[in-house]
Amino acid sequence: MKKIKVSPKVYFIGAGPGDADLITVKGREILSQGDVVIYAGSLVSKEHMEYCKEGVEIHNSASMTLDEVIEVMKESIPDGKSVIRLHTGDPSMYGAIKEQMDELDKLSIEYEVIPGVSSCFAAAAAIKREFTLPSVTQTLILTRVEGRTPVPSTEDLENLARIGASMAIFLSVSMIEKVTKKLRKGYGKNVPIAVVERATWEDQRIIIGTLDDISDKVKEANITKCAQILVGDFIDCDYTKSLLYDKTFSHMFREAEK
Repeated sequence: MKKIKVSPKVYFIGAGPGDADLITVKGREILSQGDVVIYAGSLVSKEHMEYCKEGVEIHNSASMTLDEVIEVMKESIPDGKSVIRLHTGDPSMYGAIKEQMDELDKLSIEYEVIPGVSSCFAAAAAIKREFTLPSVTQTLILTRVEGRTPVPSTEDLENLARIGASMAIFLSVSMIEKVTKKLRKGYGKNVPIAVVERATWEDQRIIIGTLDDISDKVKEANITKCAQILVGDFIDCDYTKSLLYDKTFSHMFREAEK
């Protein structure tokens, strides 16, 4: 592995969906050298802290405001310290990093973003499915329903479901009835759906159903947060095999069999 030298700047790192070993090799290497770590303690495994160097300064952002997070960064960088901002999953998905980066731009503080494994892909792995199946769909929609954070009217779940694509719905399991109602109107039929709670954590739970029964199953299991909702025919359907490995199909690396 190429040795990474950490410099006095802010590193936004995706910690992955839960399992501490699902952080990238690069992410862990930078984390292990960081002088200051600000991590989302309500969602990121504390096991990551075991890889920090001795004497590291650790802040749990669960109880911090944006101003407080930026203040830690602003005080640390001039002292020559590196700051690790550890986010759950991949920081580009519902990570609220844009507002942090905008503030750092105002302060002329350098930063870098290290991607991570999103919970939607961890959930698909948990149920052993592929989002994009030939002849079924080649599109995956990542979205959420409106809660305290509004959603543009053009992105209403009902409208998105009309496309018929595979969907991964974030931050919405507490509103499962609302979700299924909108999906039913959009898809126009009953489709398979899976709810994966705390994907890749030791207490991970998986519930498989359809739009008709998933709401009752989720309520019975008392799942109210930290869950991905995966929906679409990709969960249970017939499909066409990929041409990539078809012996009758030629491409730049292989000639078709005669």
